[in-house]
Order: sequence, then structure tokens, then C-alpha cells
Amino acid sequence: MSYKNFPMVPRVVFGRGSFNQLSEIIAPKRLNVSAPFIFLVDDVFKGDAWLTSRIPLSYEDKVIYISSKEEPKTEQVDSLVEEIILTSSQGASGIIGIGGGTLLDLAKAVAIMLNNEGEAKDYQGWDLVKNPAVYHVGIPTISGTGAEVSRTTVLTGPKMKLGINSDFTPFDQVVLDPELTKGVPTNQWFYTGMDCFIHCIESLNGSYLNTFSQTYGDMAFQLCKEIFLEDHLSASDAQDKLMMASWHGGMSIAYSQVGVAHAMSYGLSYLLGTKHGIGNCIVFDHLEEFYPEGVKLFKEMKTKYSIELPKGICTNLDDSEFDVMINISLSLEPLWENALGKNWKKIITRDKLKELYQKM
Repeated sequence: MSYKNFPMVPRVVFGRGSFNQLSEIIAPKRLNVSAPFIFLVDDVFKGDAWLTSRIPLSYEDKVIYISSKEEPKTEQVDSLVEEIILTSSQGASGIIGIGGGTLLDLAKAVAIMLNNEGEAKDYQGWDLVKNPAVYHVGIPTISGTGAEVSRTTVLTGPKMKLGINSDFTPFDQVVLDPELTKGVPTNQWFYTGMDCFIHCIESLNGSYLNTFSQTYGDMAFQLCKEIFLEDHLSASDAQDKLMMASWHGGMSIAYSQVGVAHAMSYGLSYLLGTKHGIGNCIVFDHLEEFYPEGVKLFKEMKTKYSIELPKGICTNLDDSEFDVMINISLSLEPLWENALGKNWKKIITRDKLKELYQKM
């Protein structure tokens, strides 16, 4: 039997205020004074001097602000790559992503595409990347997606929503500074935190489960229950713990897979542009049949934080639109096999999926 030789983030720094060490972390990686570091930063921080004044710019380094209101797209990656190539005659020393899952995924994808020919859409899938990425650093400012640790970068392309899954995708360096998550609004904090919780539920209940995944999944699951159901944590403790839950949740799917909620939320995201975290929540709310215990806990958490999920988002869709979502969802075969086993096609029919989508 052949086991997956899984790449991990080789360097990580954790701690409140560790963002201040970014300059000394990246300095040795500068190729020359004409090869800039490119900082891709969530535009919610534009004008926020508390964070932006600490970005260590020198020589020809550049900050590009990017909106995270929409999911990352392959064409967006291509245009960023083109912009960087045109303005950096000596190439880029590195790409540094600062933000949530959208920014981290863009940073990973741009770093890959700077060293690989063609367009980002050509690399959506598993193990299609030929050349190592440019040096890239991930700095999450919200916790839950696991994008800081995963070997995928989830992108919406012209034909599908699918990650660039490769051994060259993971960051070379991650800076985990829980202080950076302090300004996140409650709803967004909840949706992204639930992405982590759902990672754990899908991994721990999947047919791909093994001891590697289970130990990380168990830890993230316990942390999520503590953060979202107990009352004794201070704000800073909750920030620290959710940052580590996100890391462990990302690791729990590294050697296994996600499941039904993710497979279906990719369909919502592709057709309706639903953001990943909230999409997972909308789907998961209707999955008692597959994850009874997990959904029960999720509903308790939702009540505790007075979260009202959008309803009726699929009410006015026609059959062709349902077909688009169903096709996207069914194309994610490893997710279905993990969730339901080798015979998943007998359990999940197109009619079954349509019926579930109609509830949303």
C-alpha cells in the first residue's frame, strides 16, 4: 500500500504581536533590491493604520488591496500575476497574504502561477502543478477556514469551483497572531468559525478517517465546543483558541477529506456567489440525516449567538440553475466518497440533491 506523502507548512510563528516580527522573518528571503515582496491585503484594512503601518515595506515592495466580498476567481489570479510580472522586472521575492481565506487562497494561487505557465484554470484539480511556487507567507486575520495550513487554494473558474490541490500550494511560512482577529464582526466570526467546526464533523465522520486526521479533528472539535458553547473564555482566550482550532481543523482534512456540506456549498458558491463560510452554514443546517450529532450542536451554537441564516436563497431558481449546482456538487467525488463510502452514487441522486437545495 502506498501512503500519501503530505506536505506541511515548514515554519510557523504563533503569539499575540508576532506580526511585528514579519520584517525579520522575510528579510533573508529577499532575492535582491529590485525583486519586491508583494503584500496582498484585505481591503477592510485600507486606512487602518494599526495594521497597515506595521507592514514592513522597503525598496520596491508593494501593497495590493483586494476586496474579500467575493470568492476568489481564476481570472482574478491571472490579472494579479500579470500586474506583478509587468511591474517587477526582477521577479517577486515573495507573496504575503494578509486576510481571511479569500486572501490566503489568492496568495497561494498567485505564488504558484508566477512560476507556472498558462492560466490558473488549467491547474484546478489534483496534482497538476509542475513547478514550485514563489516564496509565500500566510497571515490570517480571521480564524476558521484552515486556508493557512491546507494544500489547496479554492478558486471559482469559468467551468467549476475547485481548488489547485498540490504539494506546492502550502505556505512556506505562516504567522499566527490572534491579535489580528480582534475586529471581526460577530456574524463573520461565527460563519468562519463554523467552517472549522464543519471541517471537523465531516472529517471525523468520514470513511477516509485515520488516526492522523482524527487526532487533529478531535482537538479542533473540542476547541470549537469550548469557544462556541461555553461562557468562561475571555475574548483573547477565544481568539487564541479559535486560531488553533482553525489550524487543527485544516490539518484534520489534510489526510482525509471534507463531506456533504462542502460539496453542496461549492454549488451555491458557484451559482449564487454565496461566501464559503455562510454557504457551509446554510447547507449544514439541513443535514441532520448525514450528521445528526453535529447538526444538533450547530443549532445550539446558532441559537446562542442569535444567528439568523438567510432563507429561501434557492426559491426562484429554475431547473437549469439547479442542474448547474448539482453538477458542480457531484463533480467533487472524493468529498462524496469520504462522506458516504464507495457506493455514494446509489445514495446521492440528482433528485436527492435538488430536494436538499430546495430547502435552502
